[in-house]
Amino acid sequence: MNILEEFDTITAISTPLGTGGVGIIRISGDKAFDIIKKIFTNPNFEPRKFNHGRITDGDKTIDEVIVLPFFAPNSYTGENVVEIQCHGGINVVKNILELVLKNGARMAEKGEFTKRAFLNKRMDLSQAEAVADIIHSKTSDFAKISMKNLSGVLKDEINKIRNDIFEVLSKIVAAIDFPEEVNEPEYKYLTETFEKIISKINKVLAGARTSNIMRQGISVAIAGKPNVGKSSLFNALLNLERAIVTDIAGTTRDVLRETLDLGIPVTLIDTAGIHEGSNKVEEIGIEYSKQSLNEADLIMFVYDASQGINEDDNAILELIKDKNHIIIANKADLISNRNNQTVYISALTGEGINDLKQTLTSKVCKVEPESLEFVTNSRQQVCLERAKEALNQALIASQIRELQDLISIDVKSALLALDELTGELITDDILDNIFEHFCIGK
Repeated sequence: MNILEEFDTITAISTPLGTGGVGIIRISGDKAFDIIKKIFTNPNFEPRKFNHGRITDGDKTIDEVIVLPFFAPNSYTGENVVEIQCHGGINVVKNILELVLKNGARMAEKGEFTKRAFLNKRMDLSQAEAVADIIHSKTSDFAKISMKNLSGVLKDEINKIRNDIFEVLSKIVAAIDFPEEVNEPEYKYLTETFEKIISKINKVLAGARTSNIMRQGISVAIAGKPNVGKSSLFNALLNLERAIVTDIAGTTRDVLRETLDLGIPVTLIDTAGIHEGSNKVEEIGIEYSKQSLNEADLIMFVYDASQGINEDDNAILELIKDKNHIIIANKADLISNRNNQTVYISALTGEGINDLKQTLTSKVCKVEPESLEFVTNSRQQVCLERAKEALNQALIASQIRELQDLISIDVKSALLALDELTGELITDDILDNIFEHFCIGK
């Protein structure tokens, strides 16, 4: 029996609430068409055709709408689905939703439409998680890369790895179960096969750190003594006049934060110049700066190239020596001598700003975002690491010619780890936790 047959018909608003051109109410479940027929004036539905008409509550017209019918199993959830496209005003959308609820649907929970798509095998768990990544992506690049998972790139690769493991396990088990008819696979075959599979898993995991950074972002603090051009650099990177810039030392008294899209989401932090404060307010700002430096993933240390690095600059460098940092020489348009350990820029003319952005990306990403072949999240990475560890144990056992029925235990563990990744084997708690991070209506 299909588990979805026991589910209620659900509904939710699938577009953000607010003034807009179009609002969408989605209905999914066995009663979806029964409900829409009660409130829609033109319910003559055919596959792949939309209907124009009015949503009514008795004799009262609520709105003029377009209704899109999707017949099971050819829908997002695998159930009968109806989408009502109405005018985008808050009250109009809410009125239609209340009418749908009154006629037999219940309010959908977070991510319940996608959860049903997963349970009805319209997608595997990696694809369902890709939906959340696309919705919550902080950069356009990550949204594009997440589409790879939604289209099944990760799913297909995991299935290939799983099939390789299943094939070698089948040969081991066949020899165990039918020793008189089937010979044990050669140990050389086992070691070579395990090495190849581990290599494939490593390929998927190669972009794990970059995947996490693209999903979560990093914080980058700009540090330096007063009047070296920190706020000018802050504005130049953002391409807007966000921070106040003057010739007066100590203009920045507080910590400023803005988001920068470099293919990875960067929280850019402009800090007050670090030196001996002349008053209480300035001293507080400097303490905030030091706190920001401690919390930042990366620090851009800025000094005045026309003056060189002096004692005050060295004091700040000593403060950040154990942190991931980049040394930046501002006002590079005023000098001619340069070295390879420093990034030279001019916040005034824009010289070197694009190079600095590339340096920022390369400093935190082991793999270029554009070349990222597989996107994984922390849950998927744990599953892959568990599979790899089990296969490493099987590899070691094969190298010392351990009994193959013992080797099969580790191989089965690797299979189970991959099944958890794709959702073939999953607990309710893990499933609920995944879809809790979705929005209602998706």
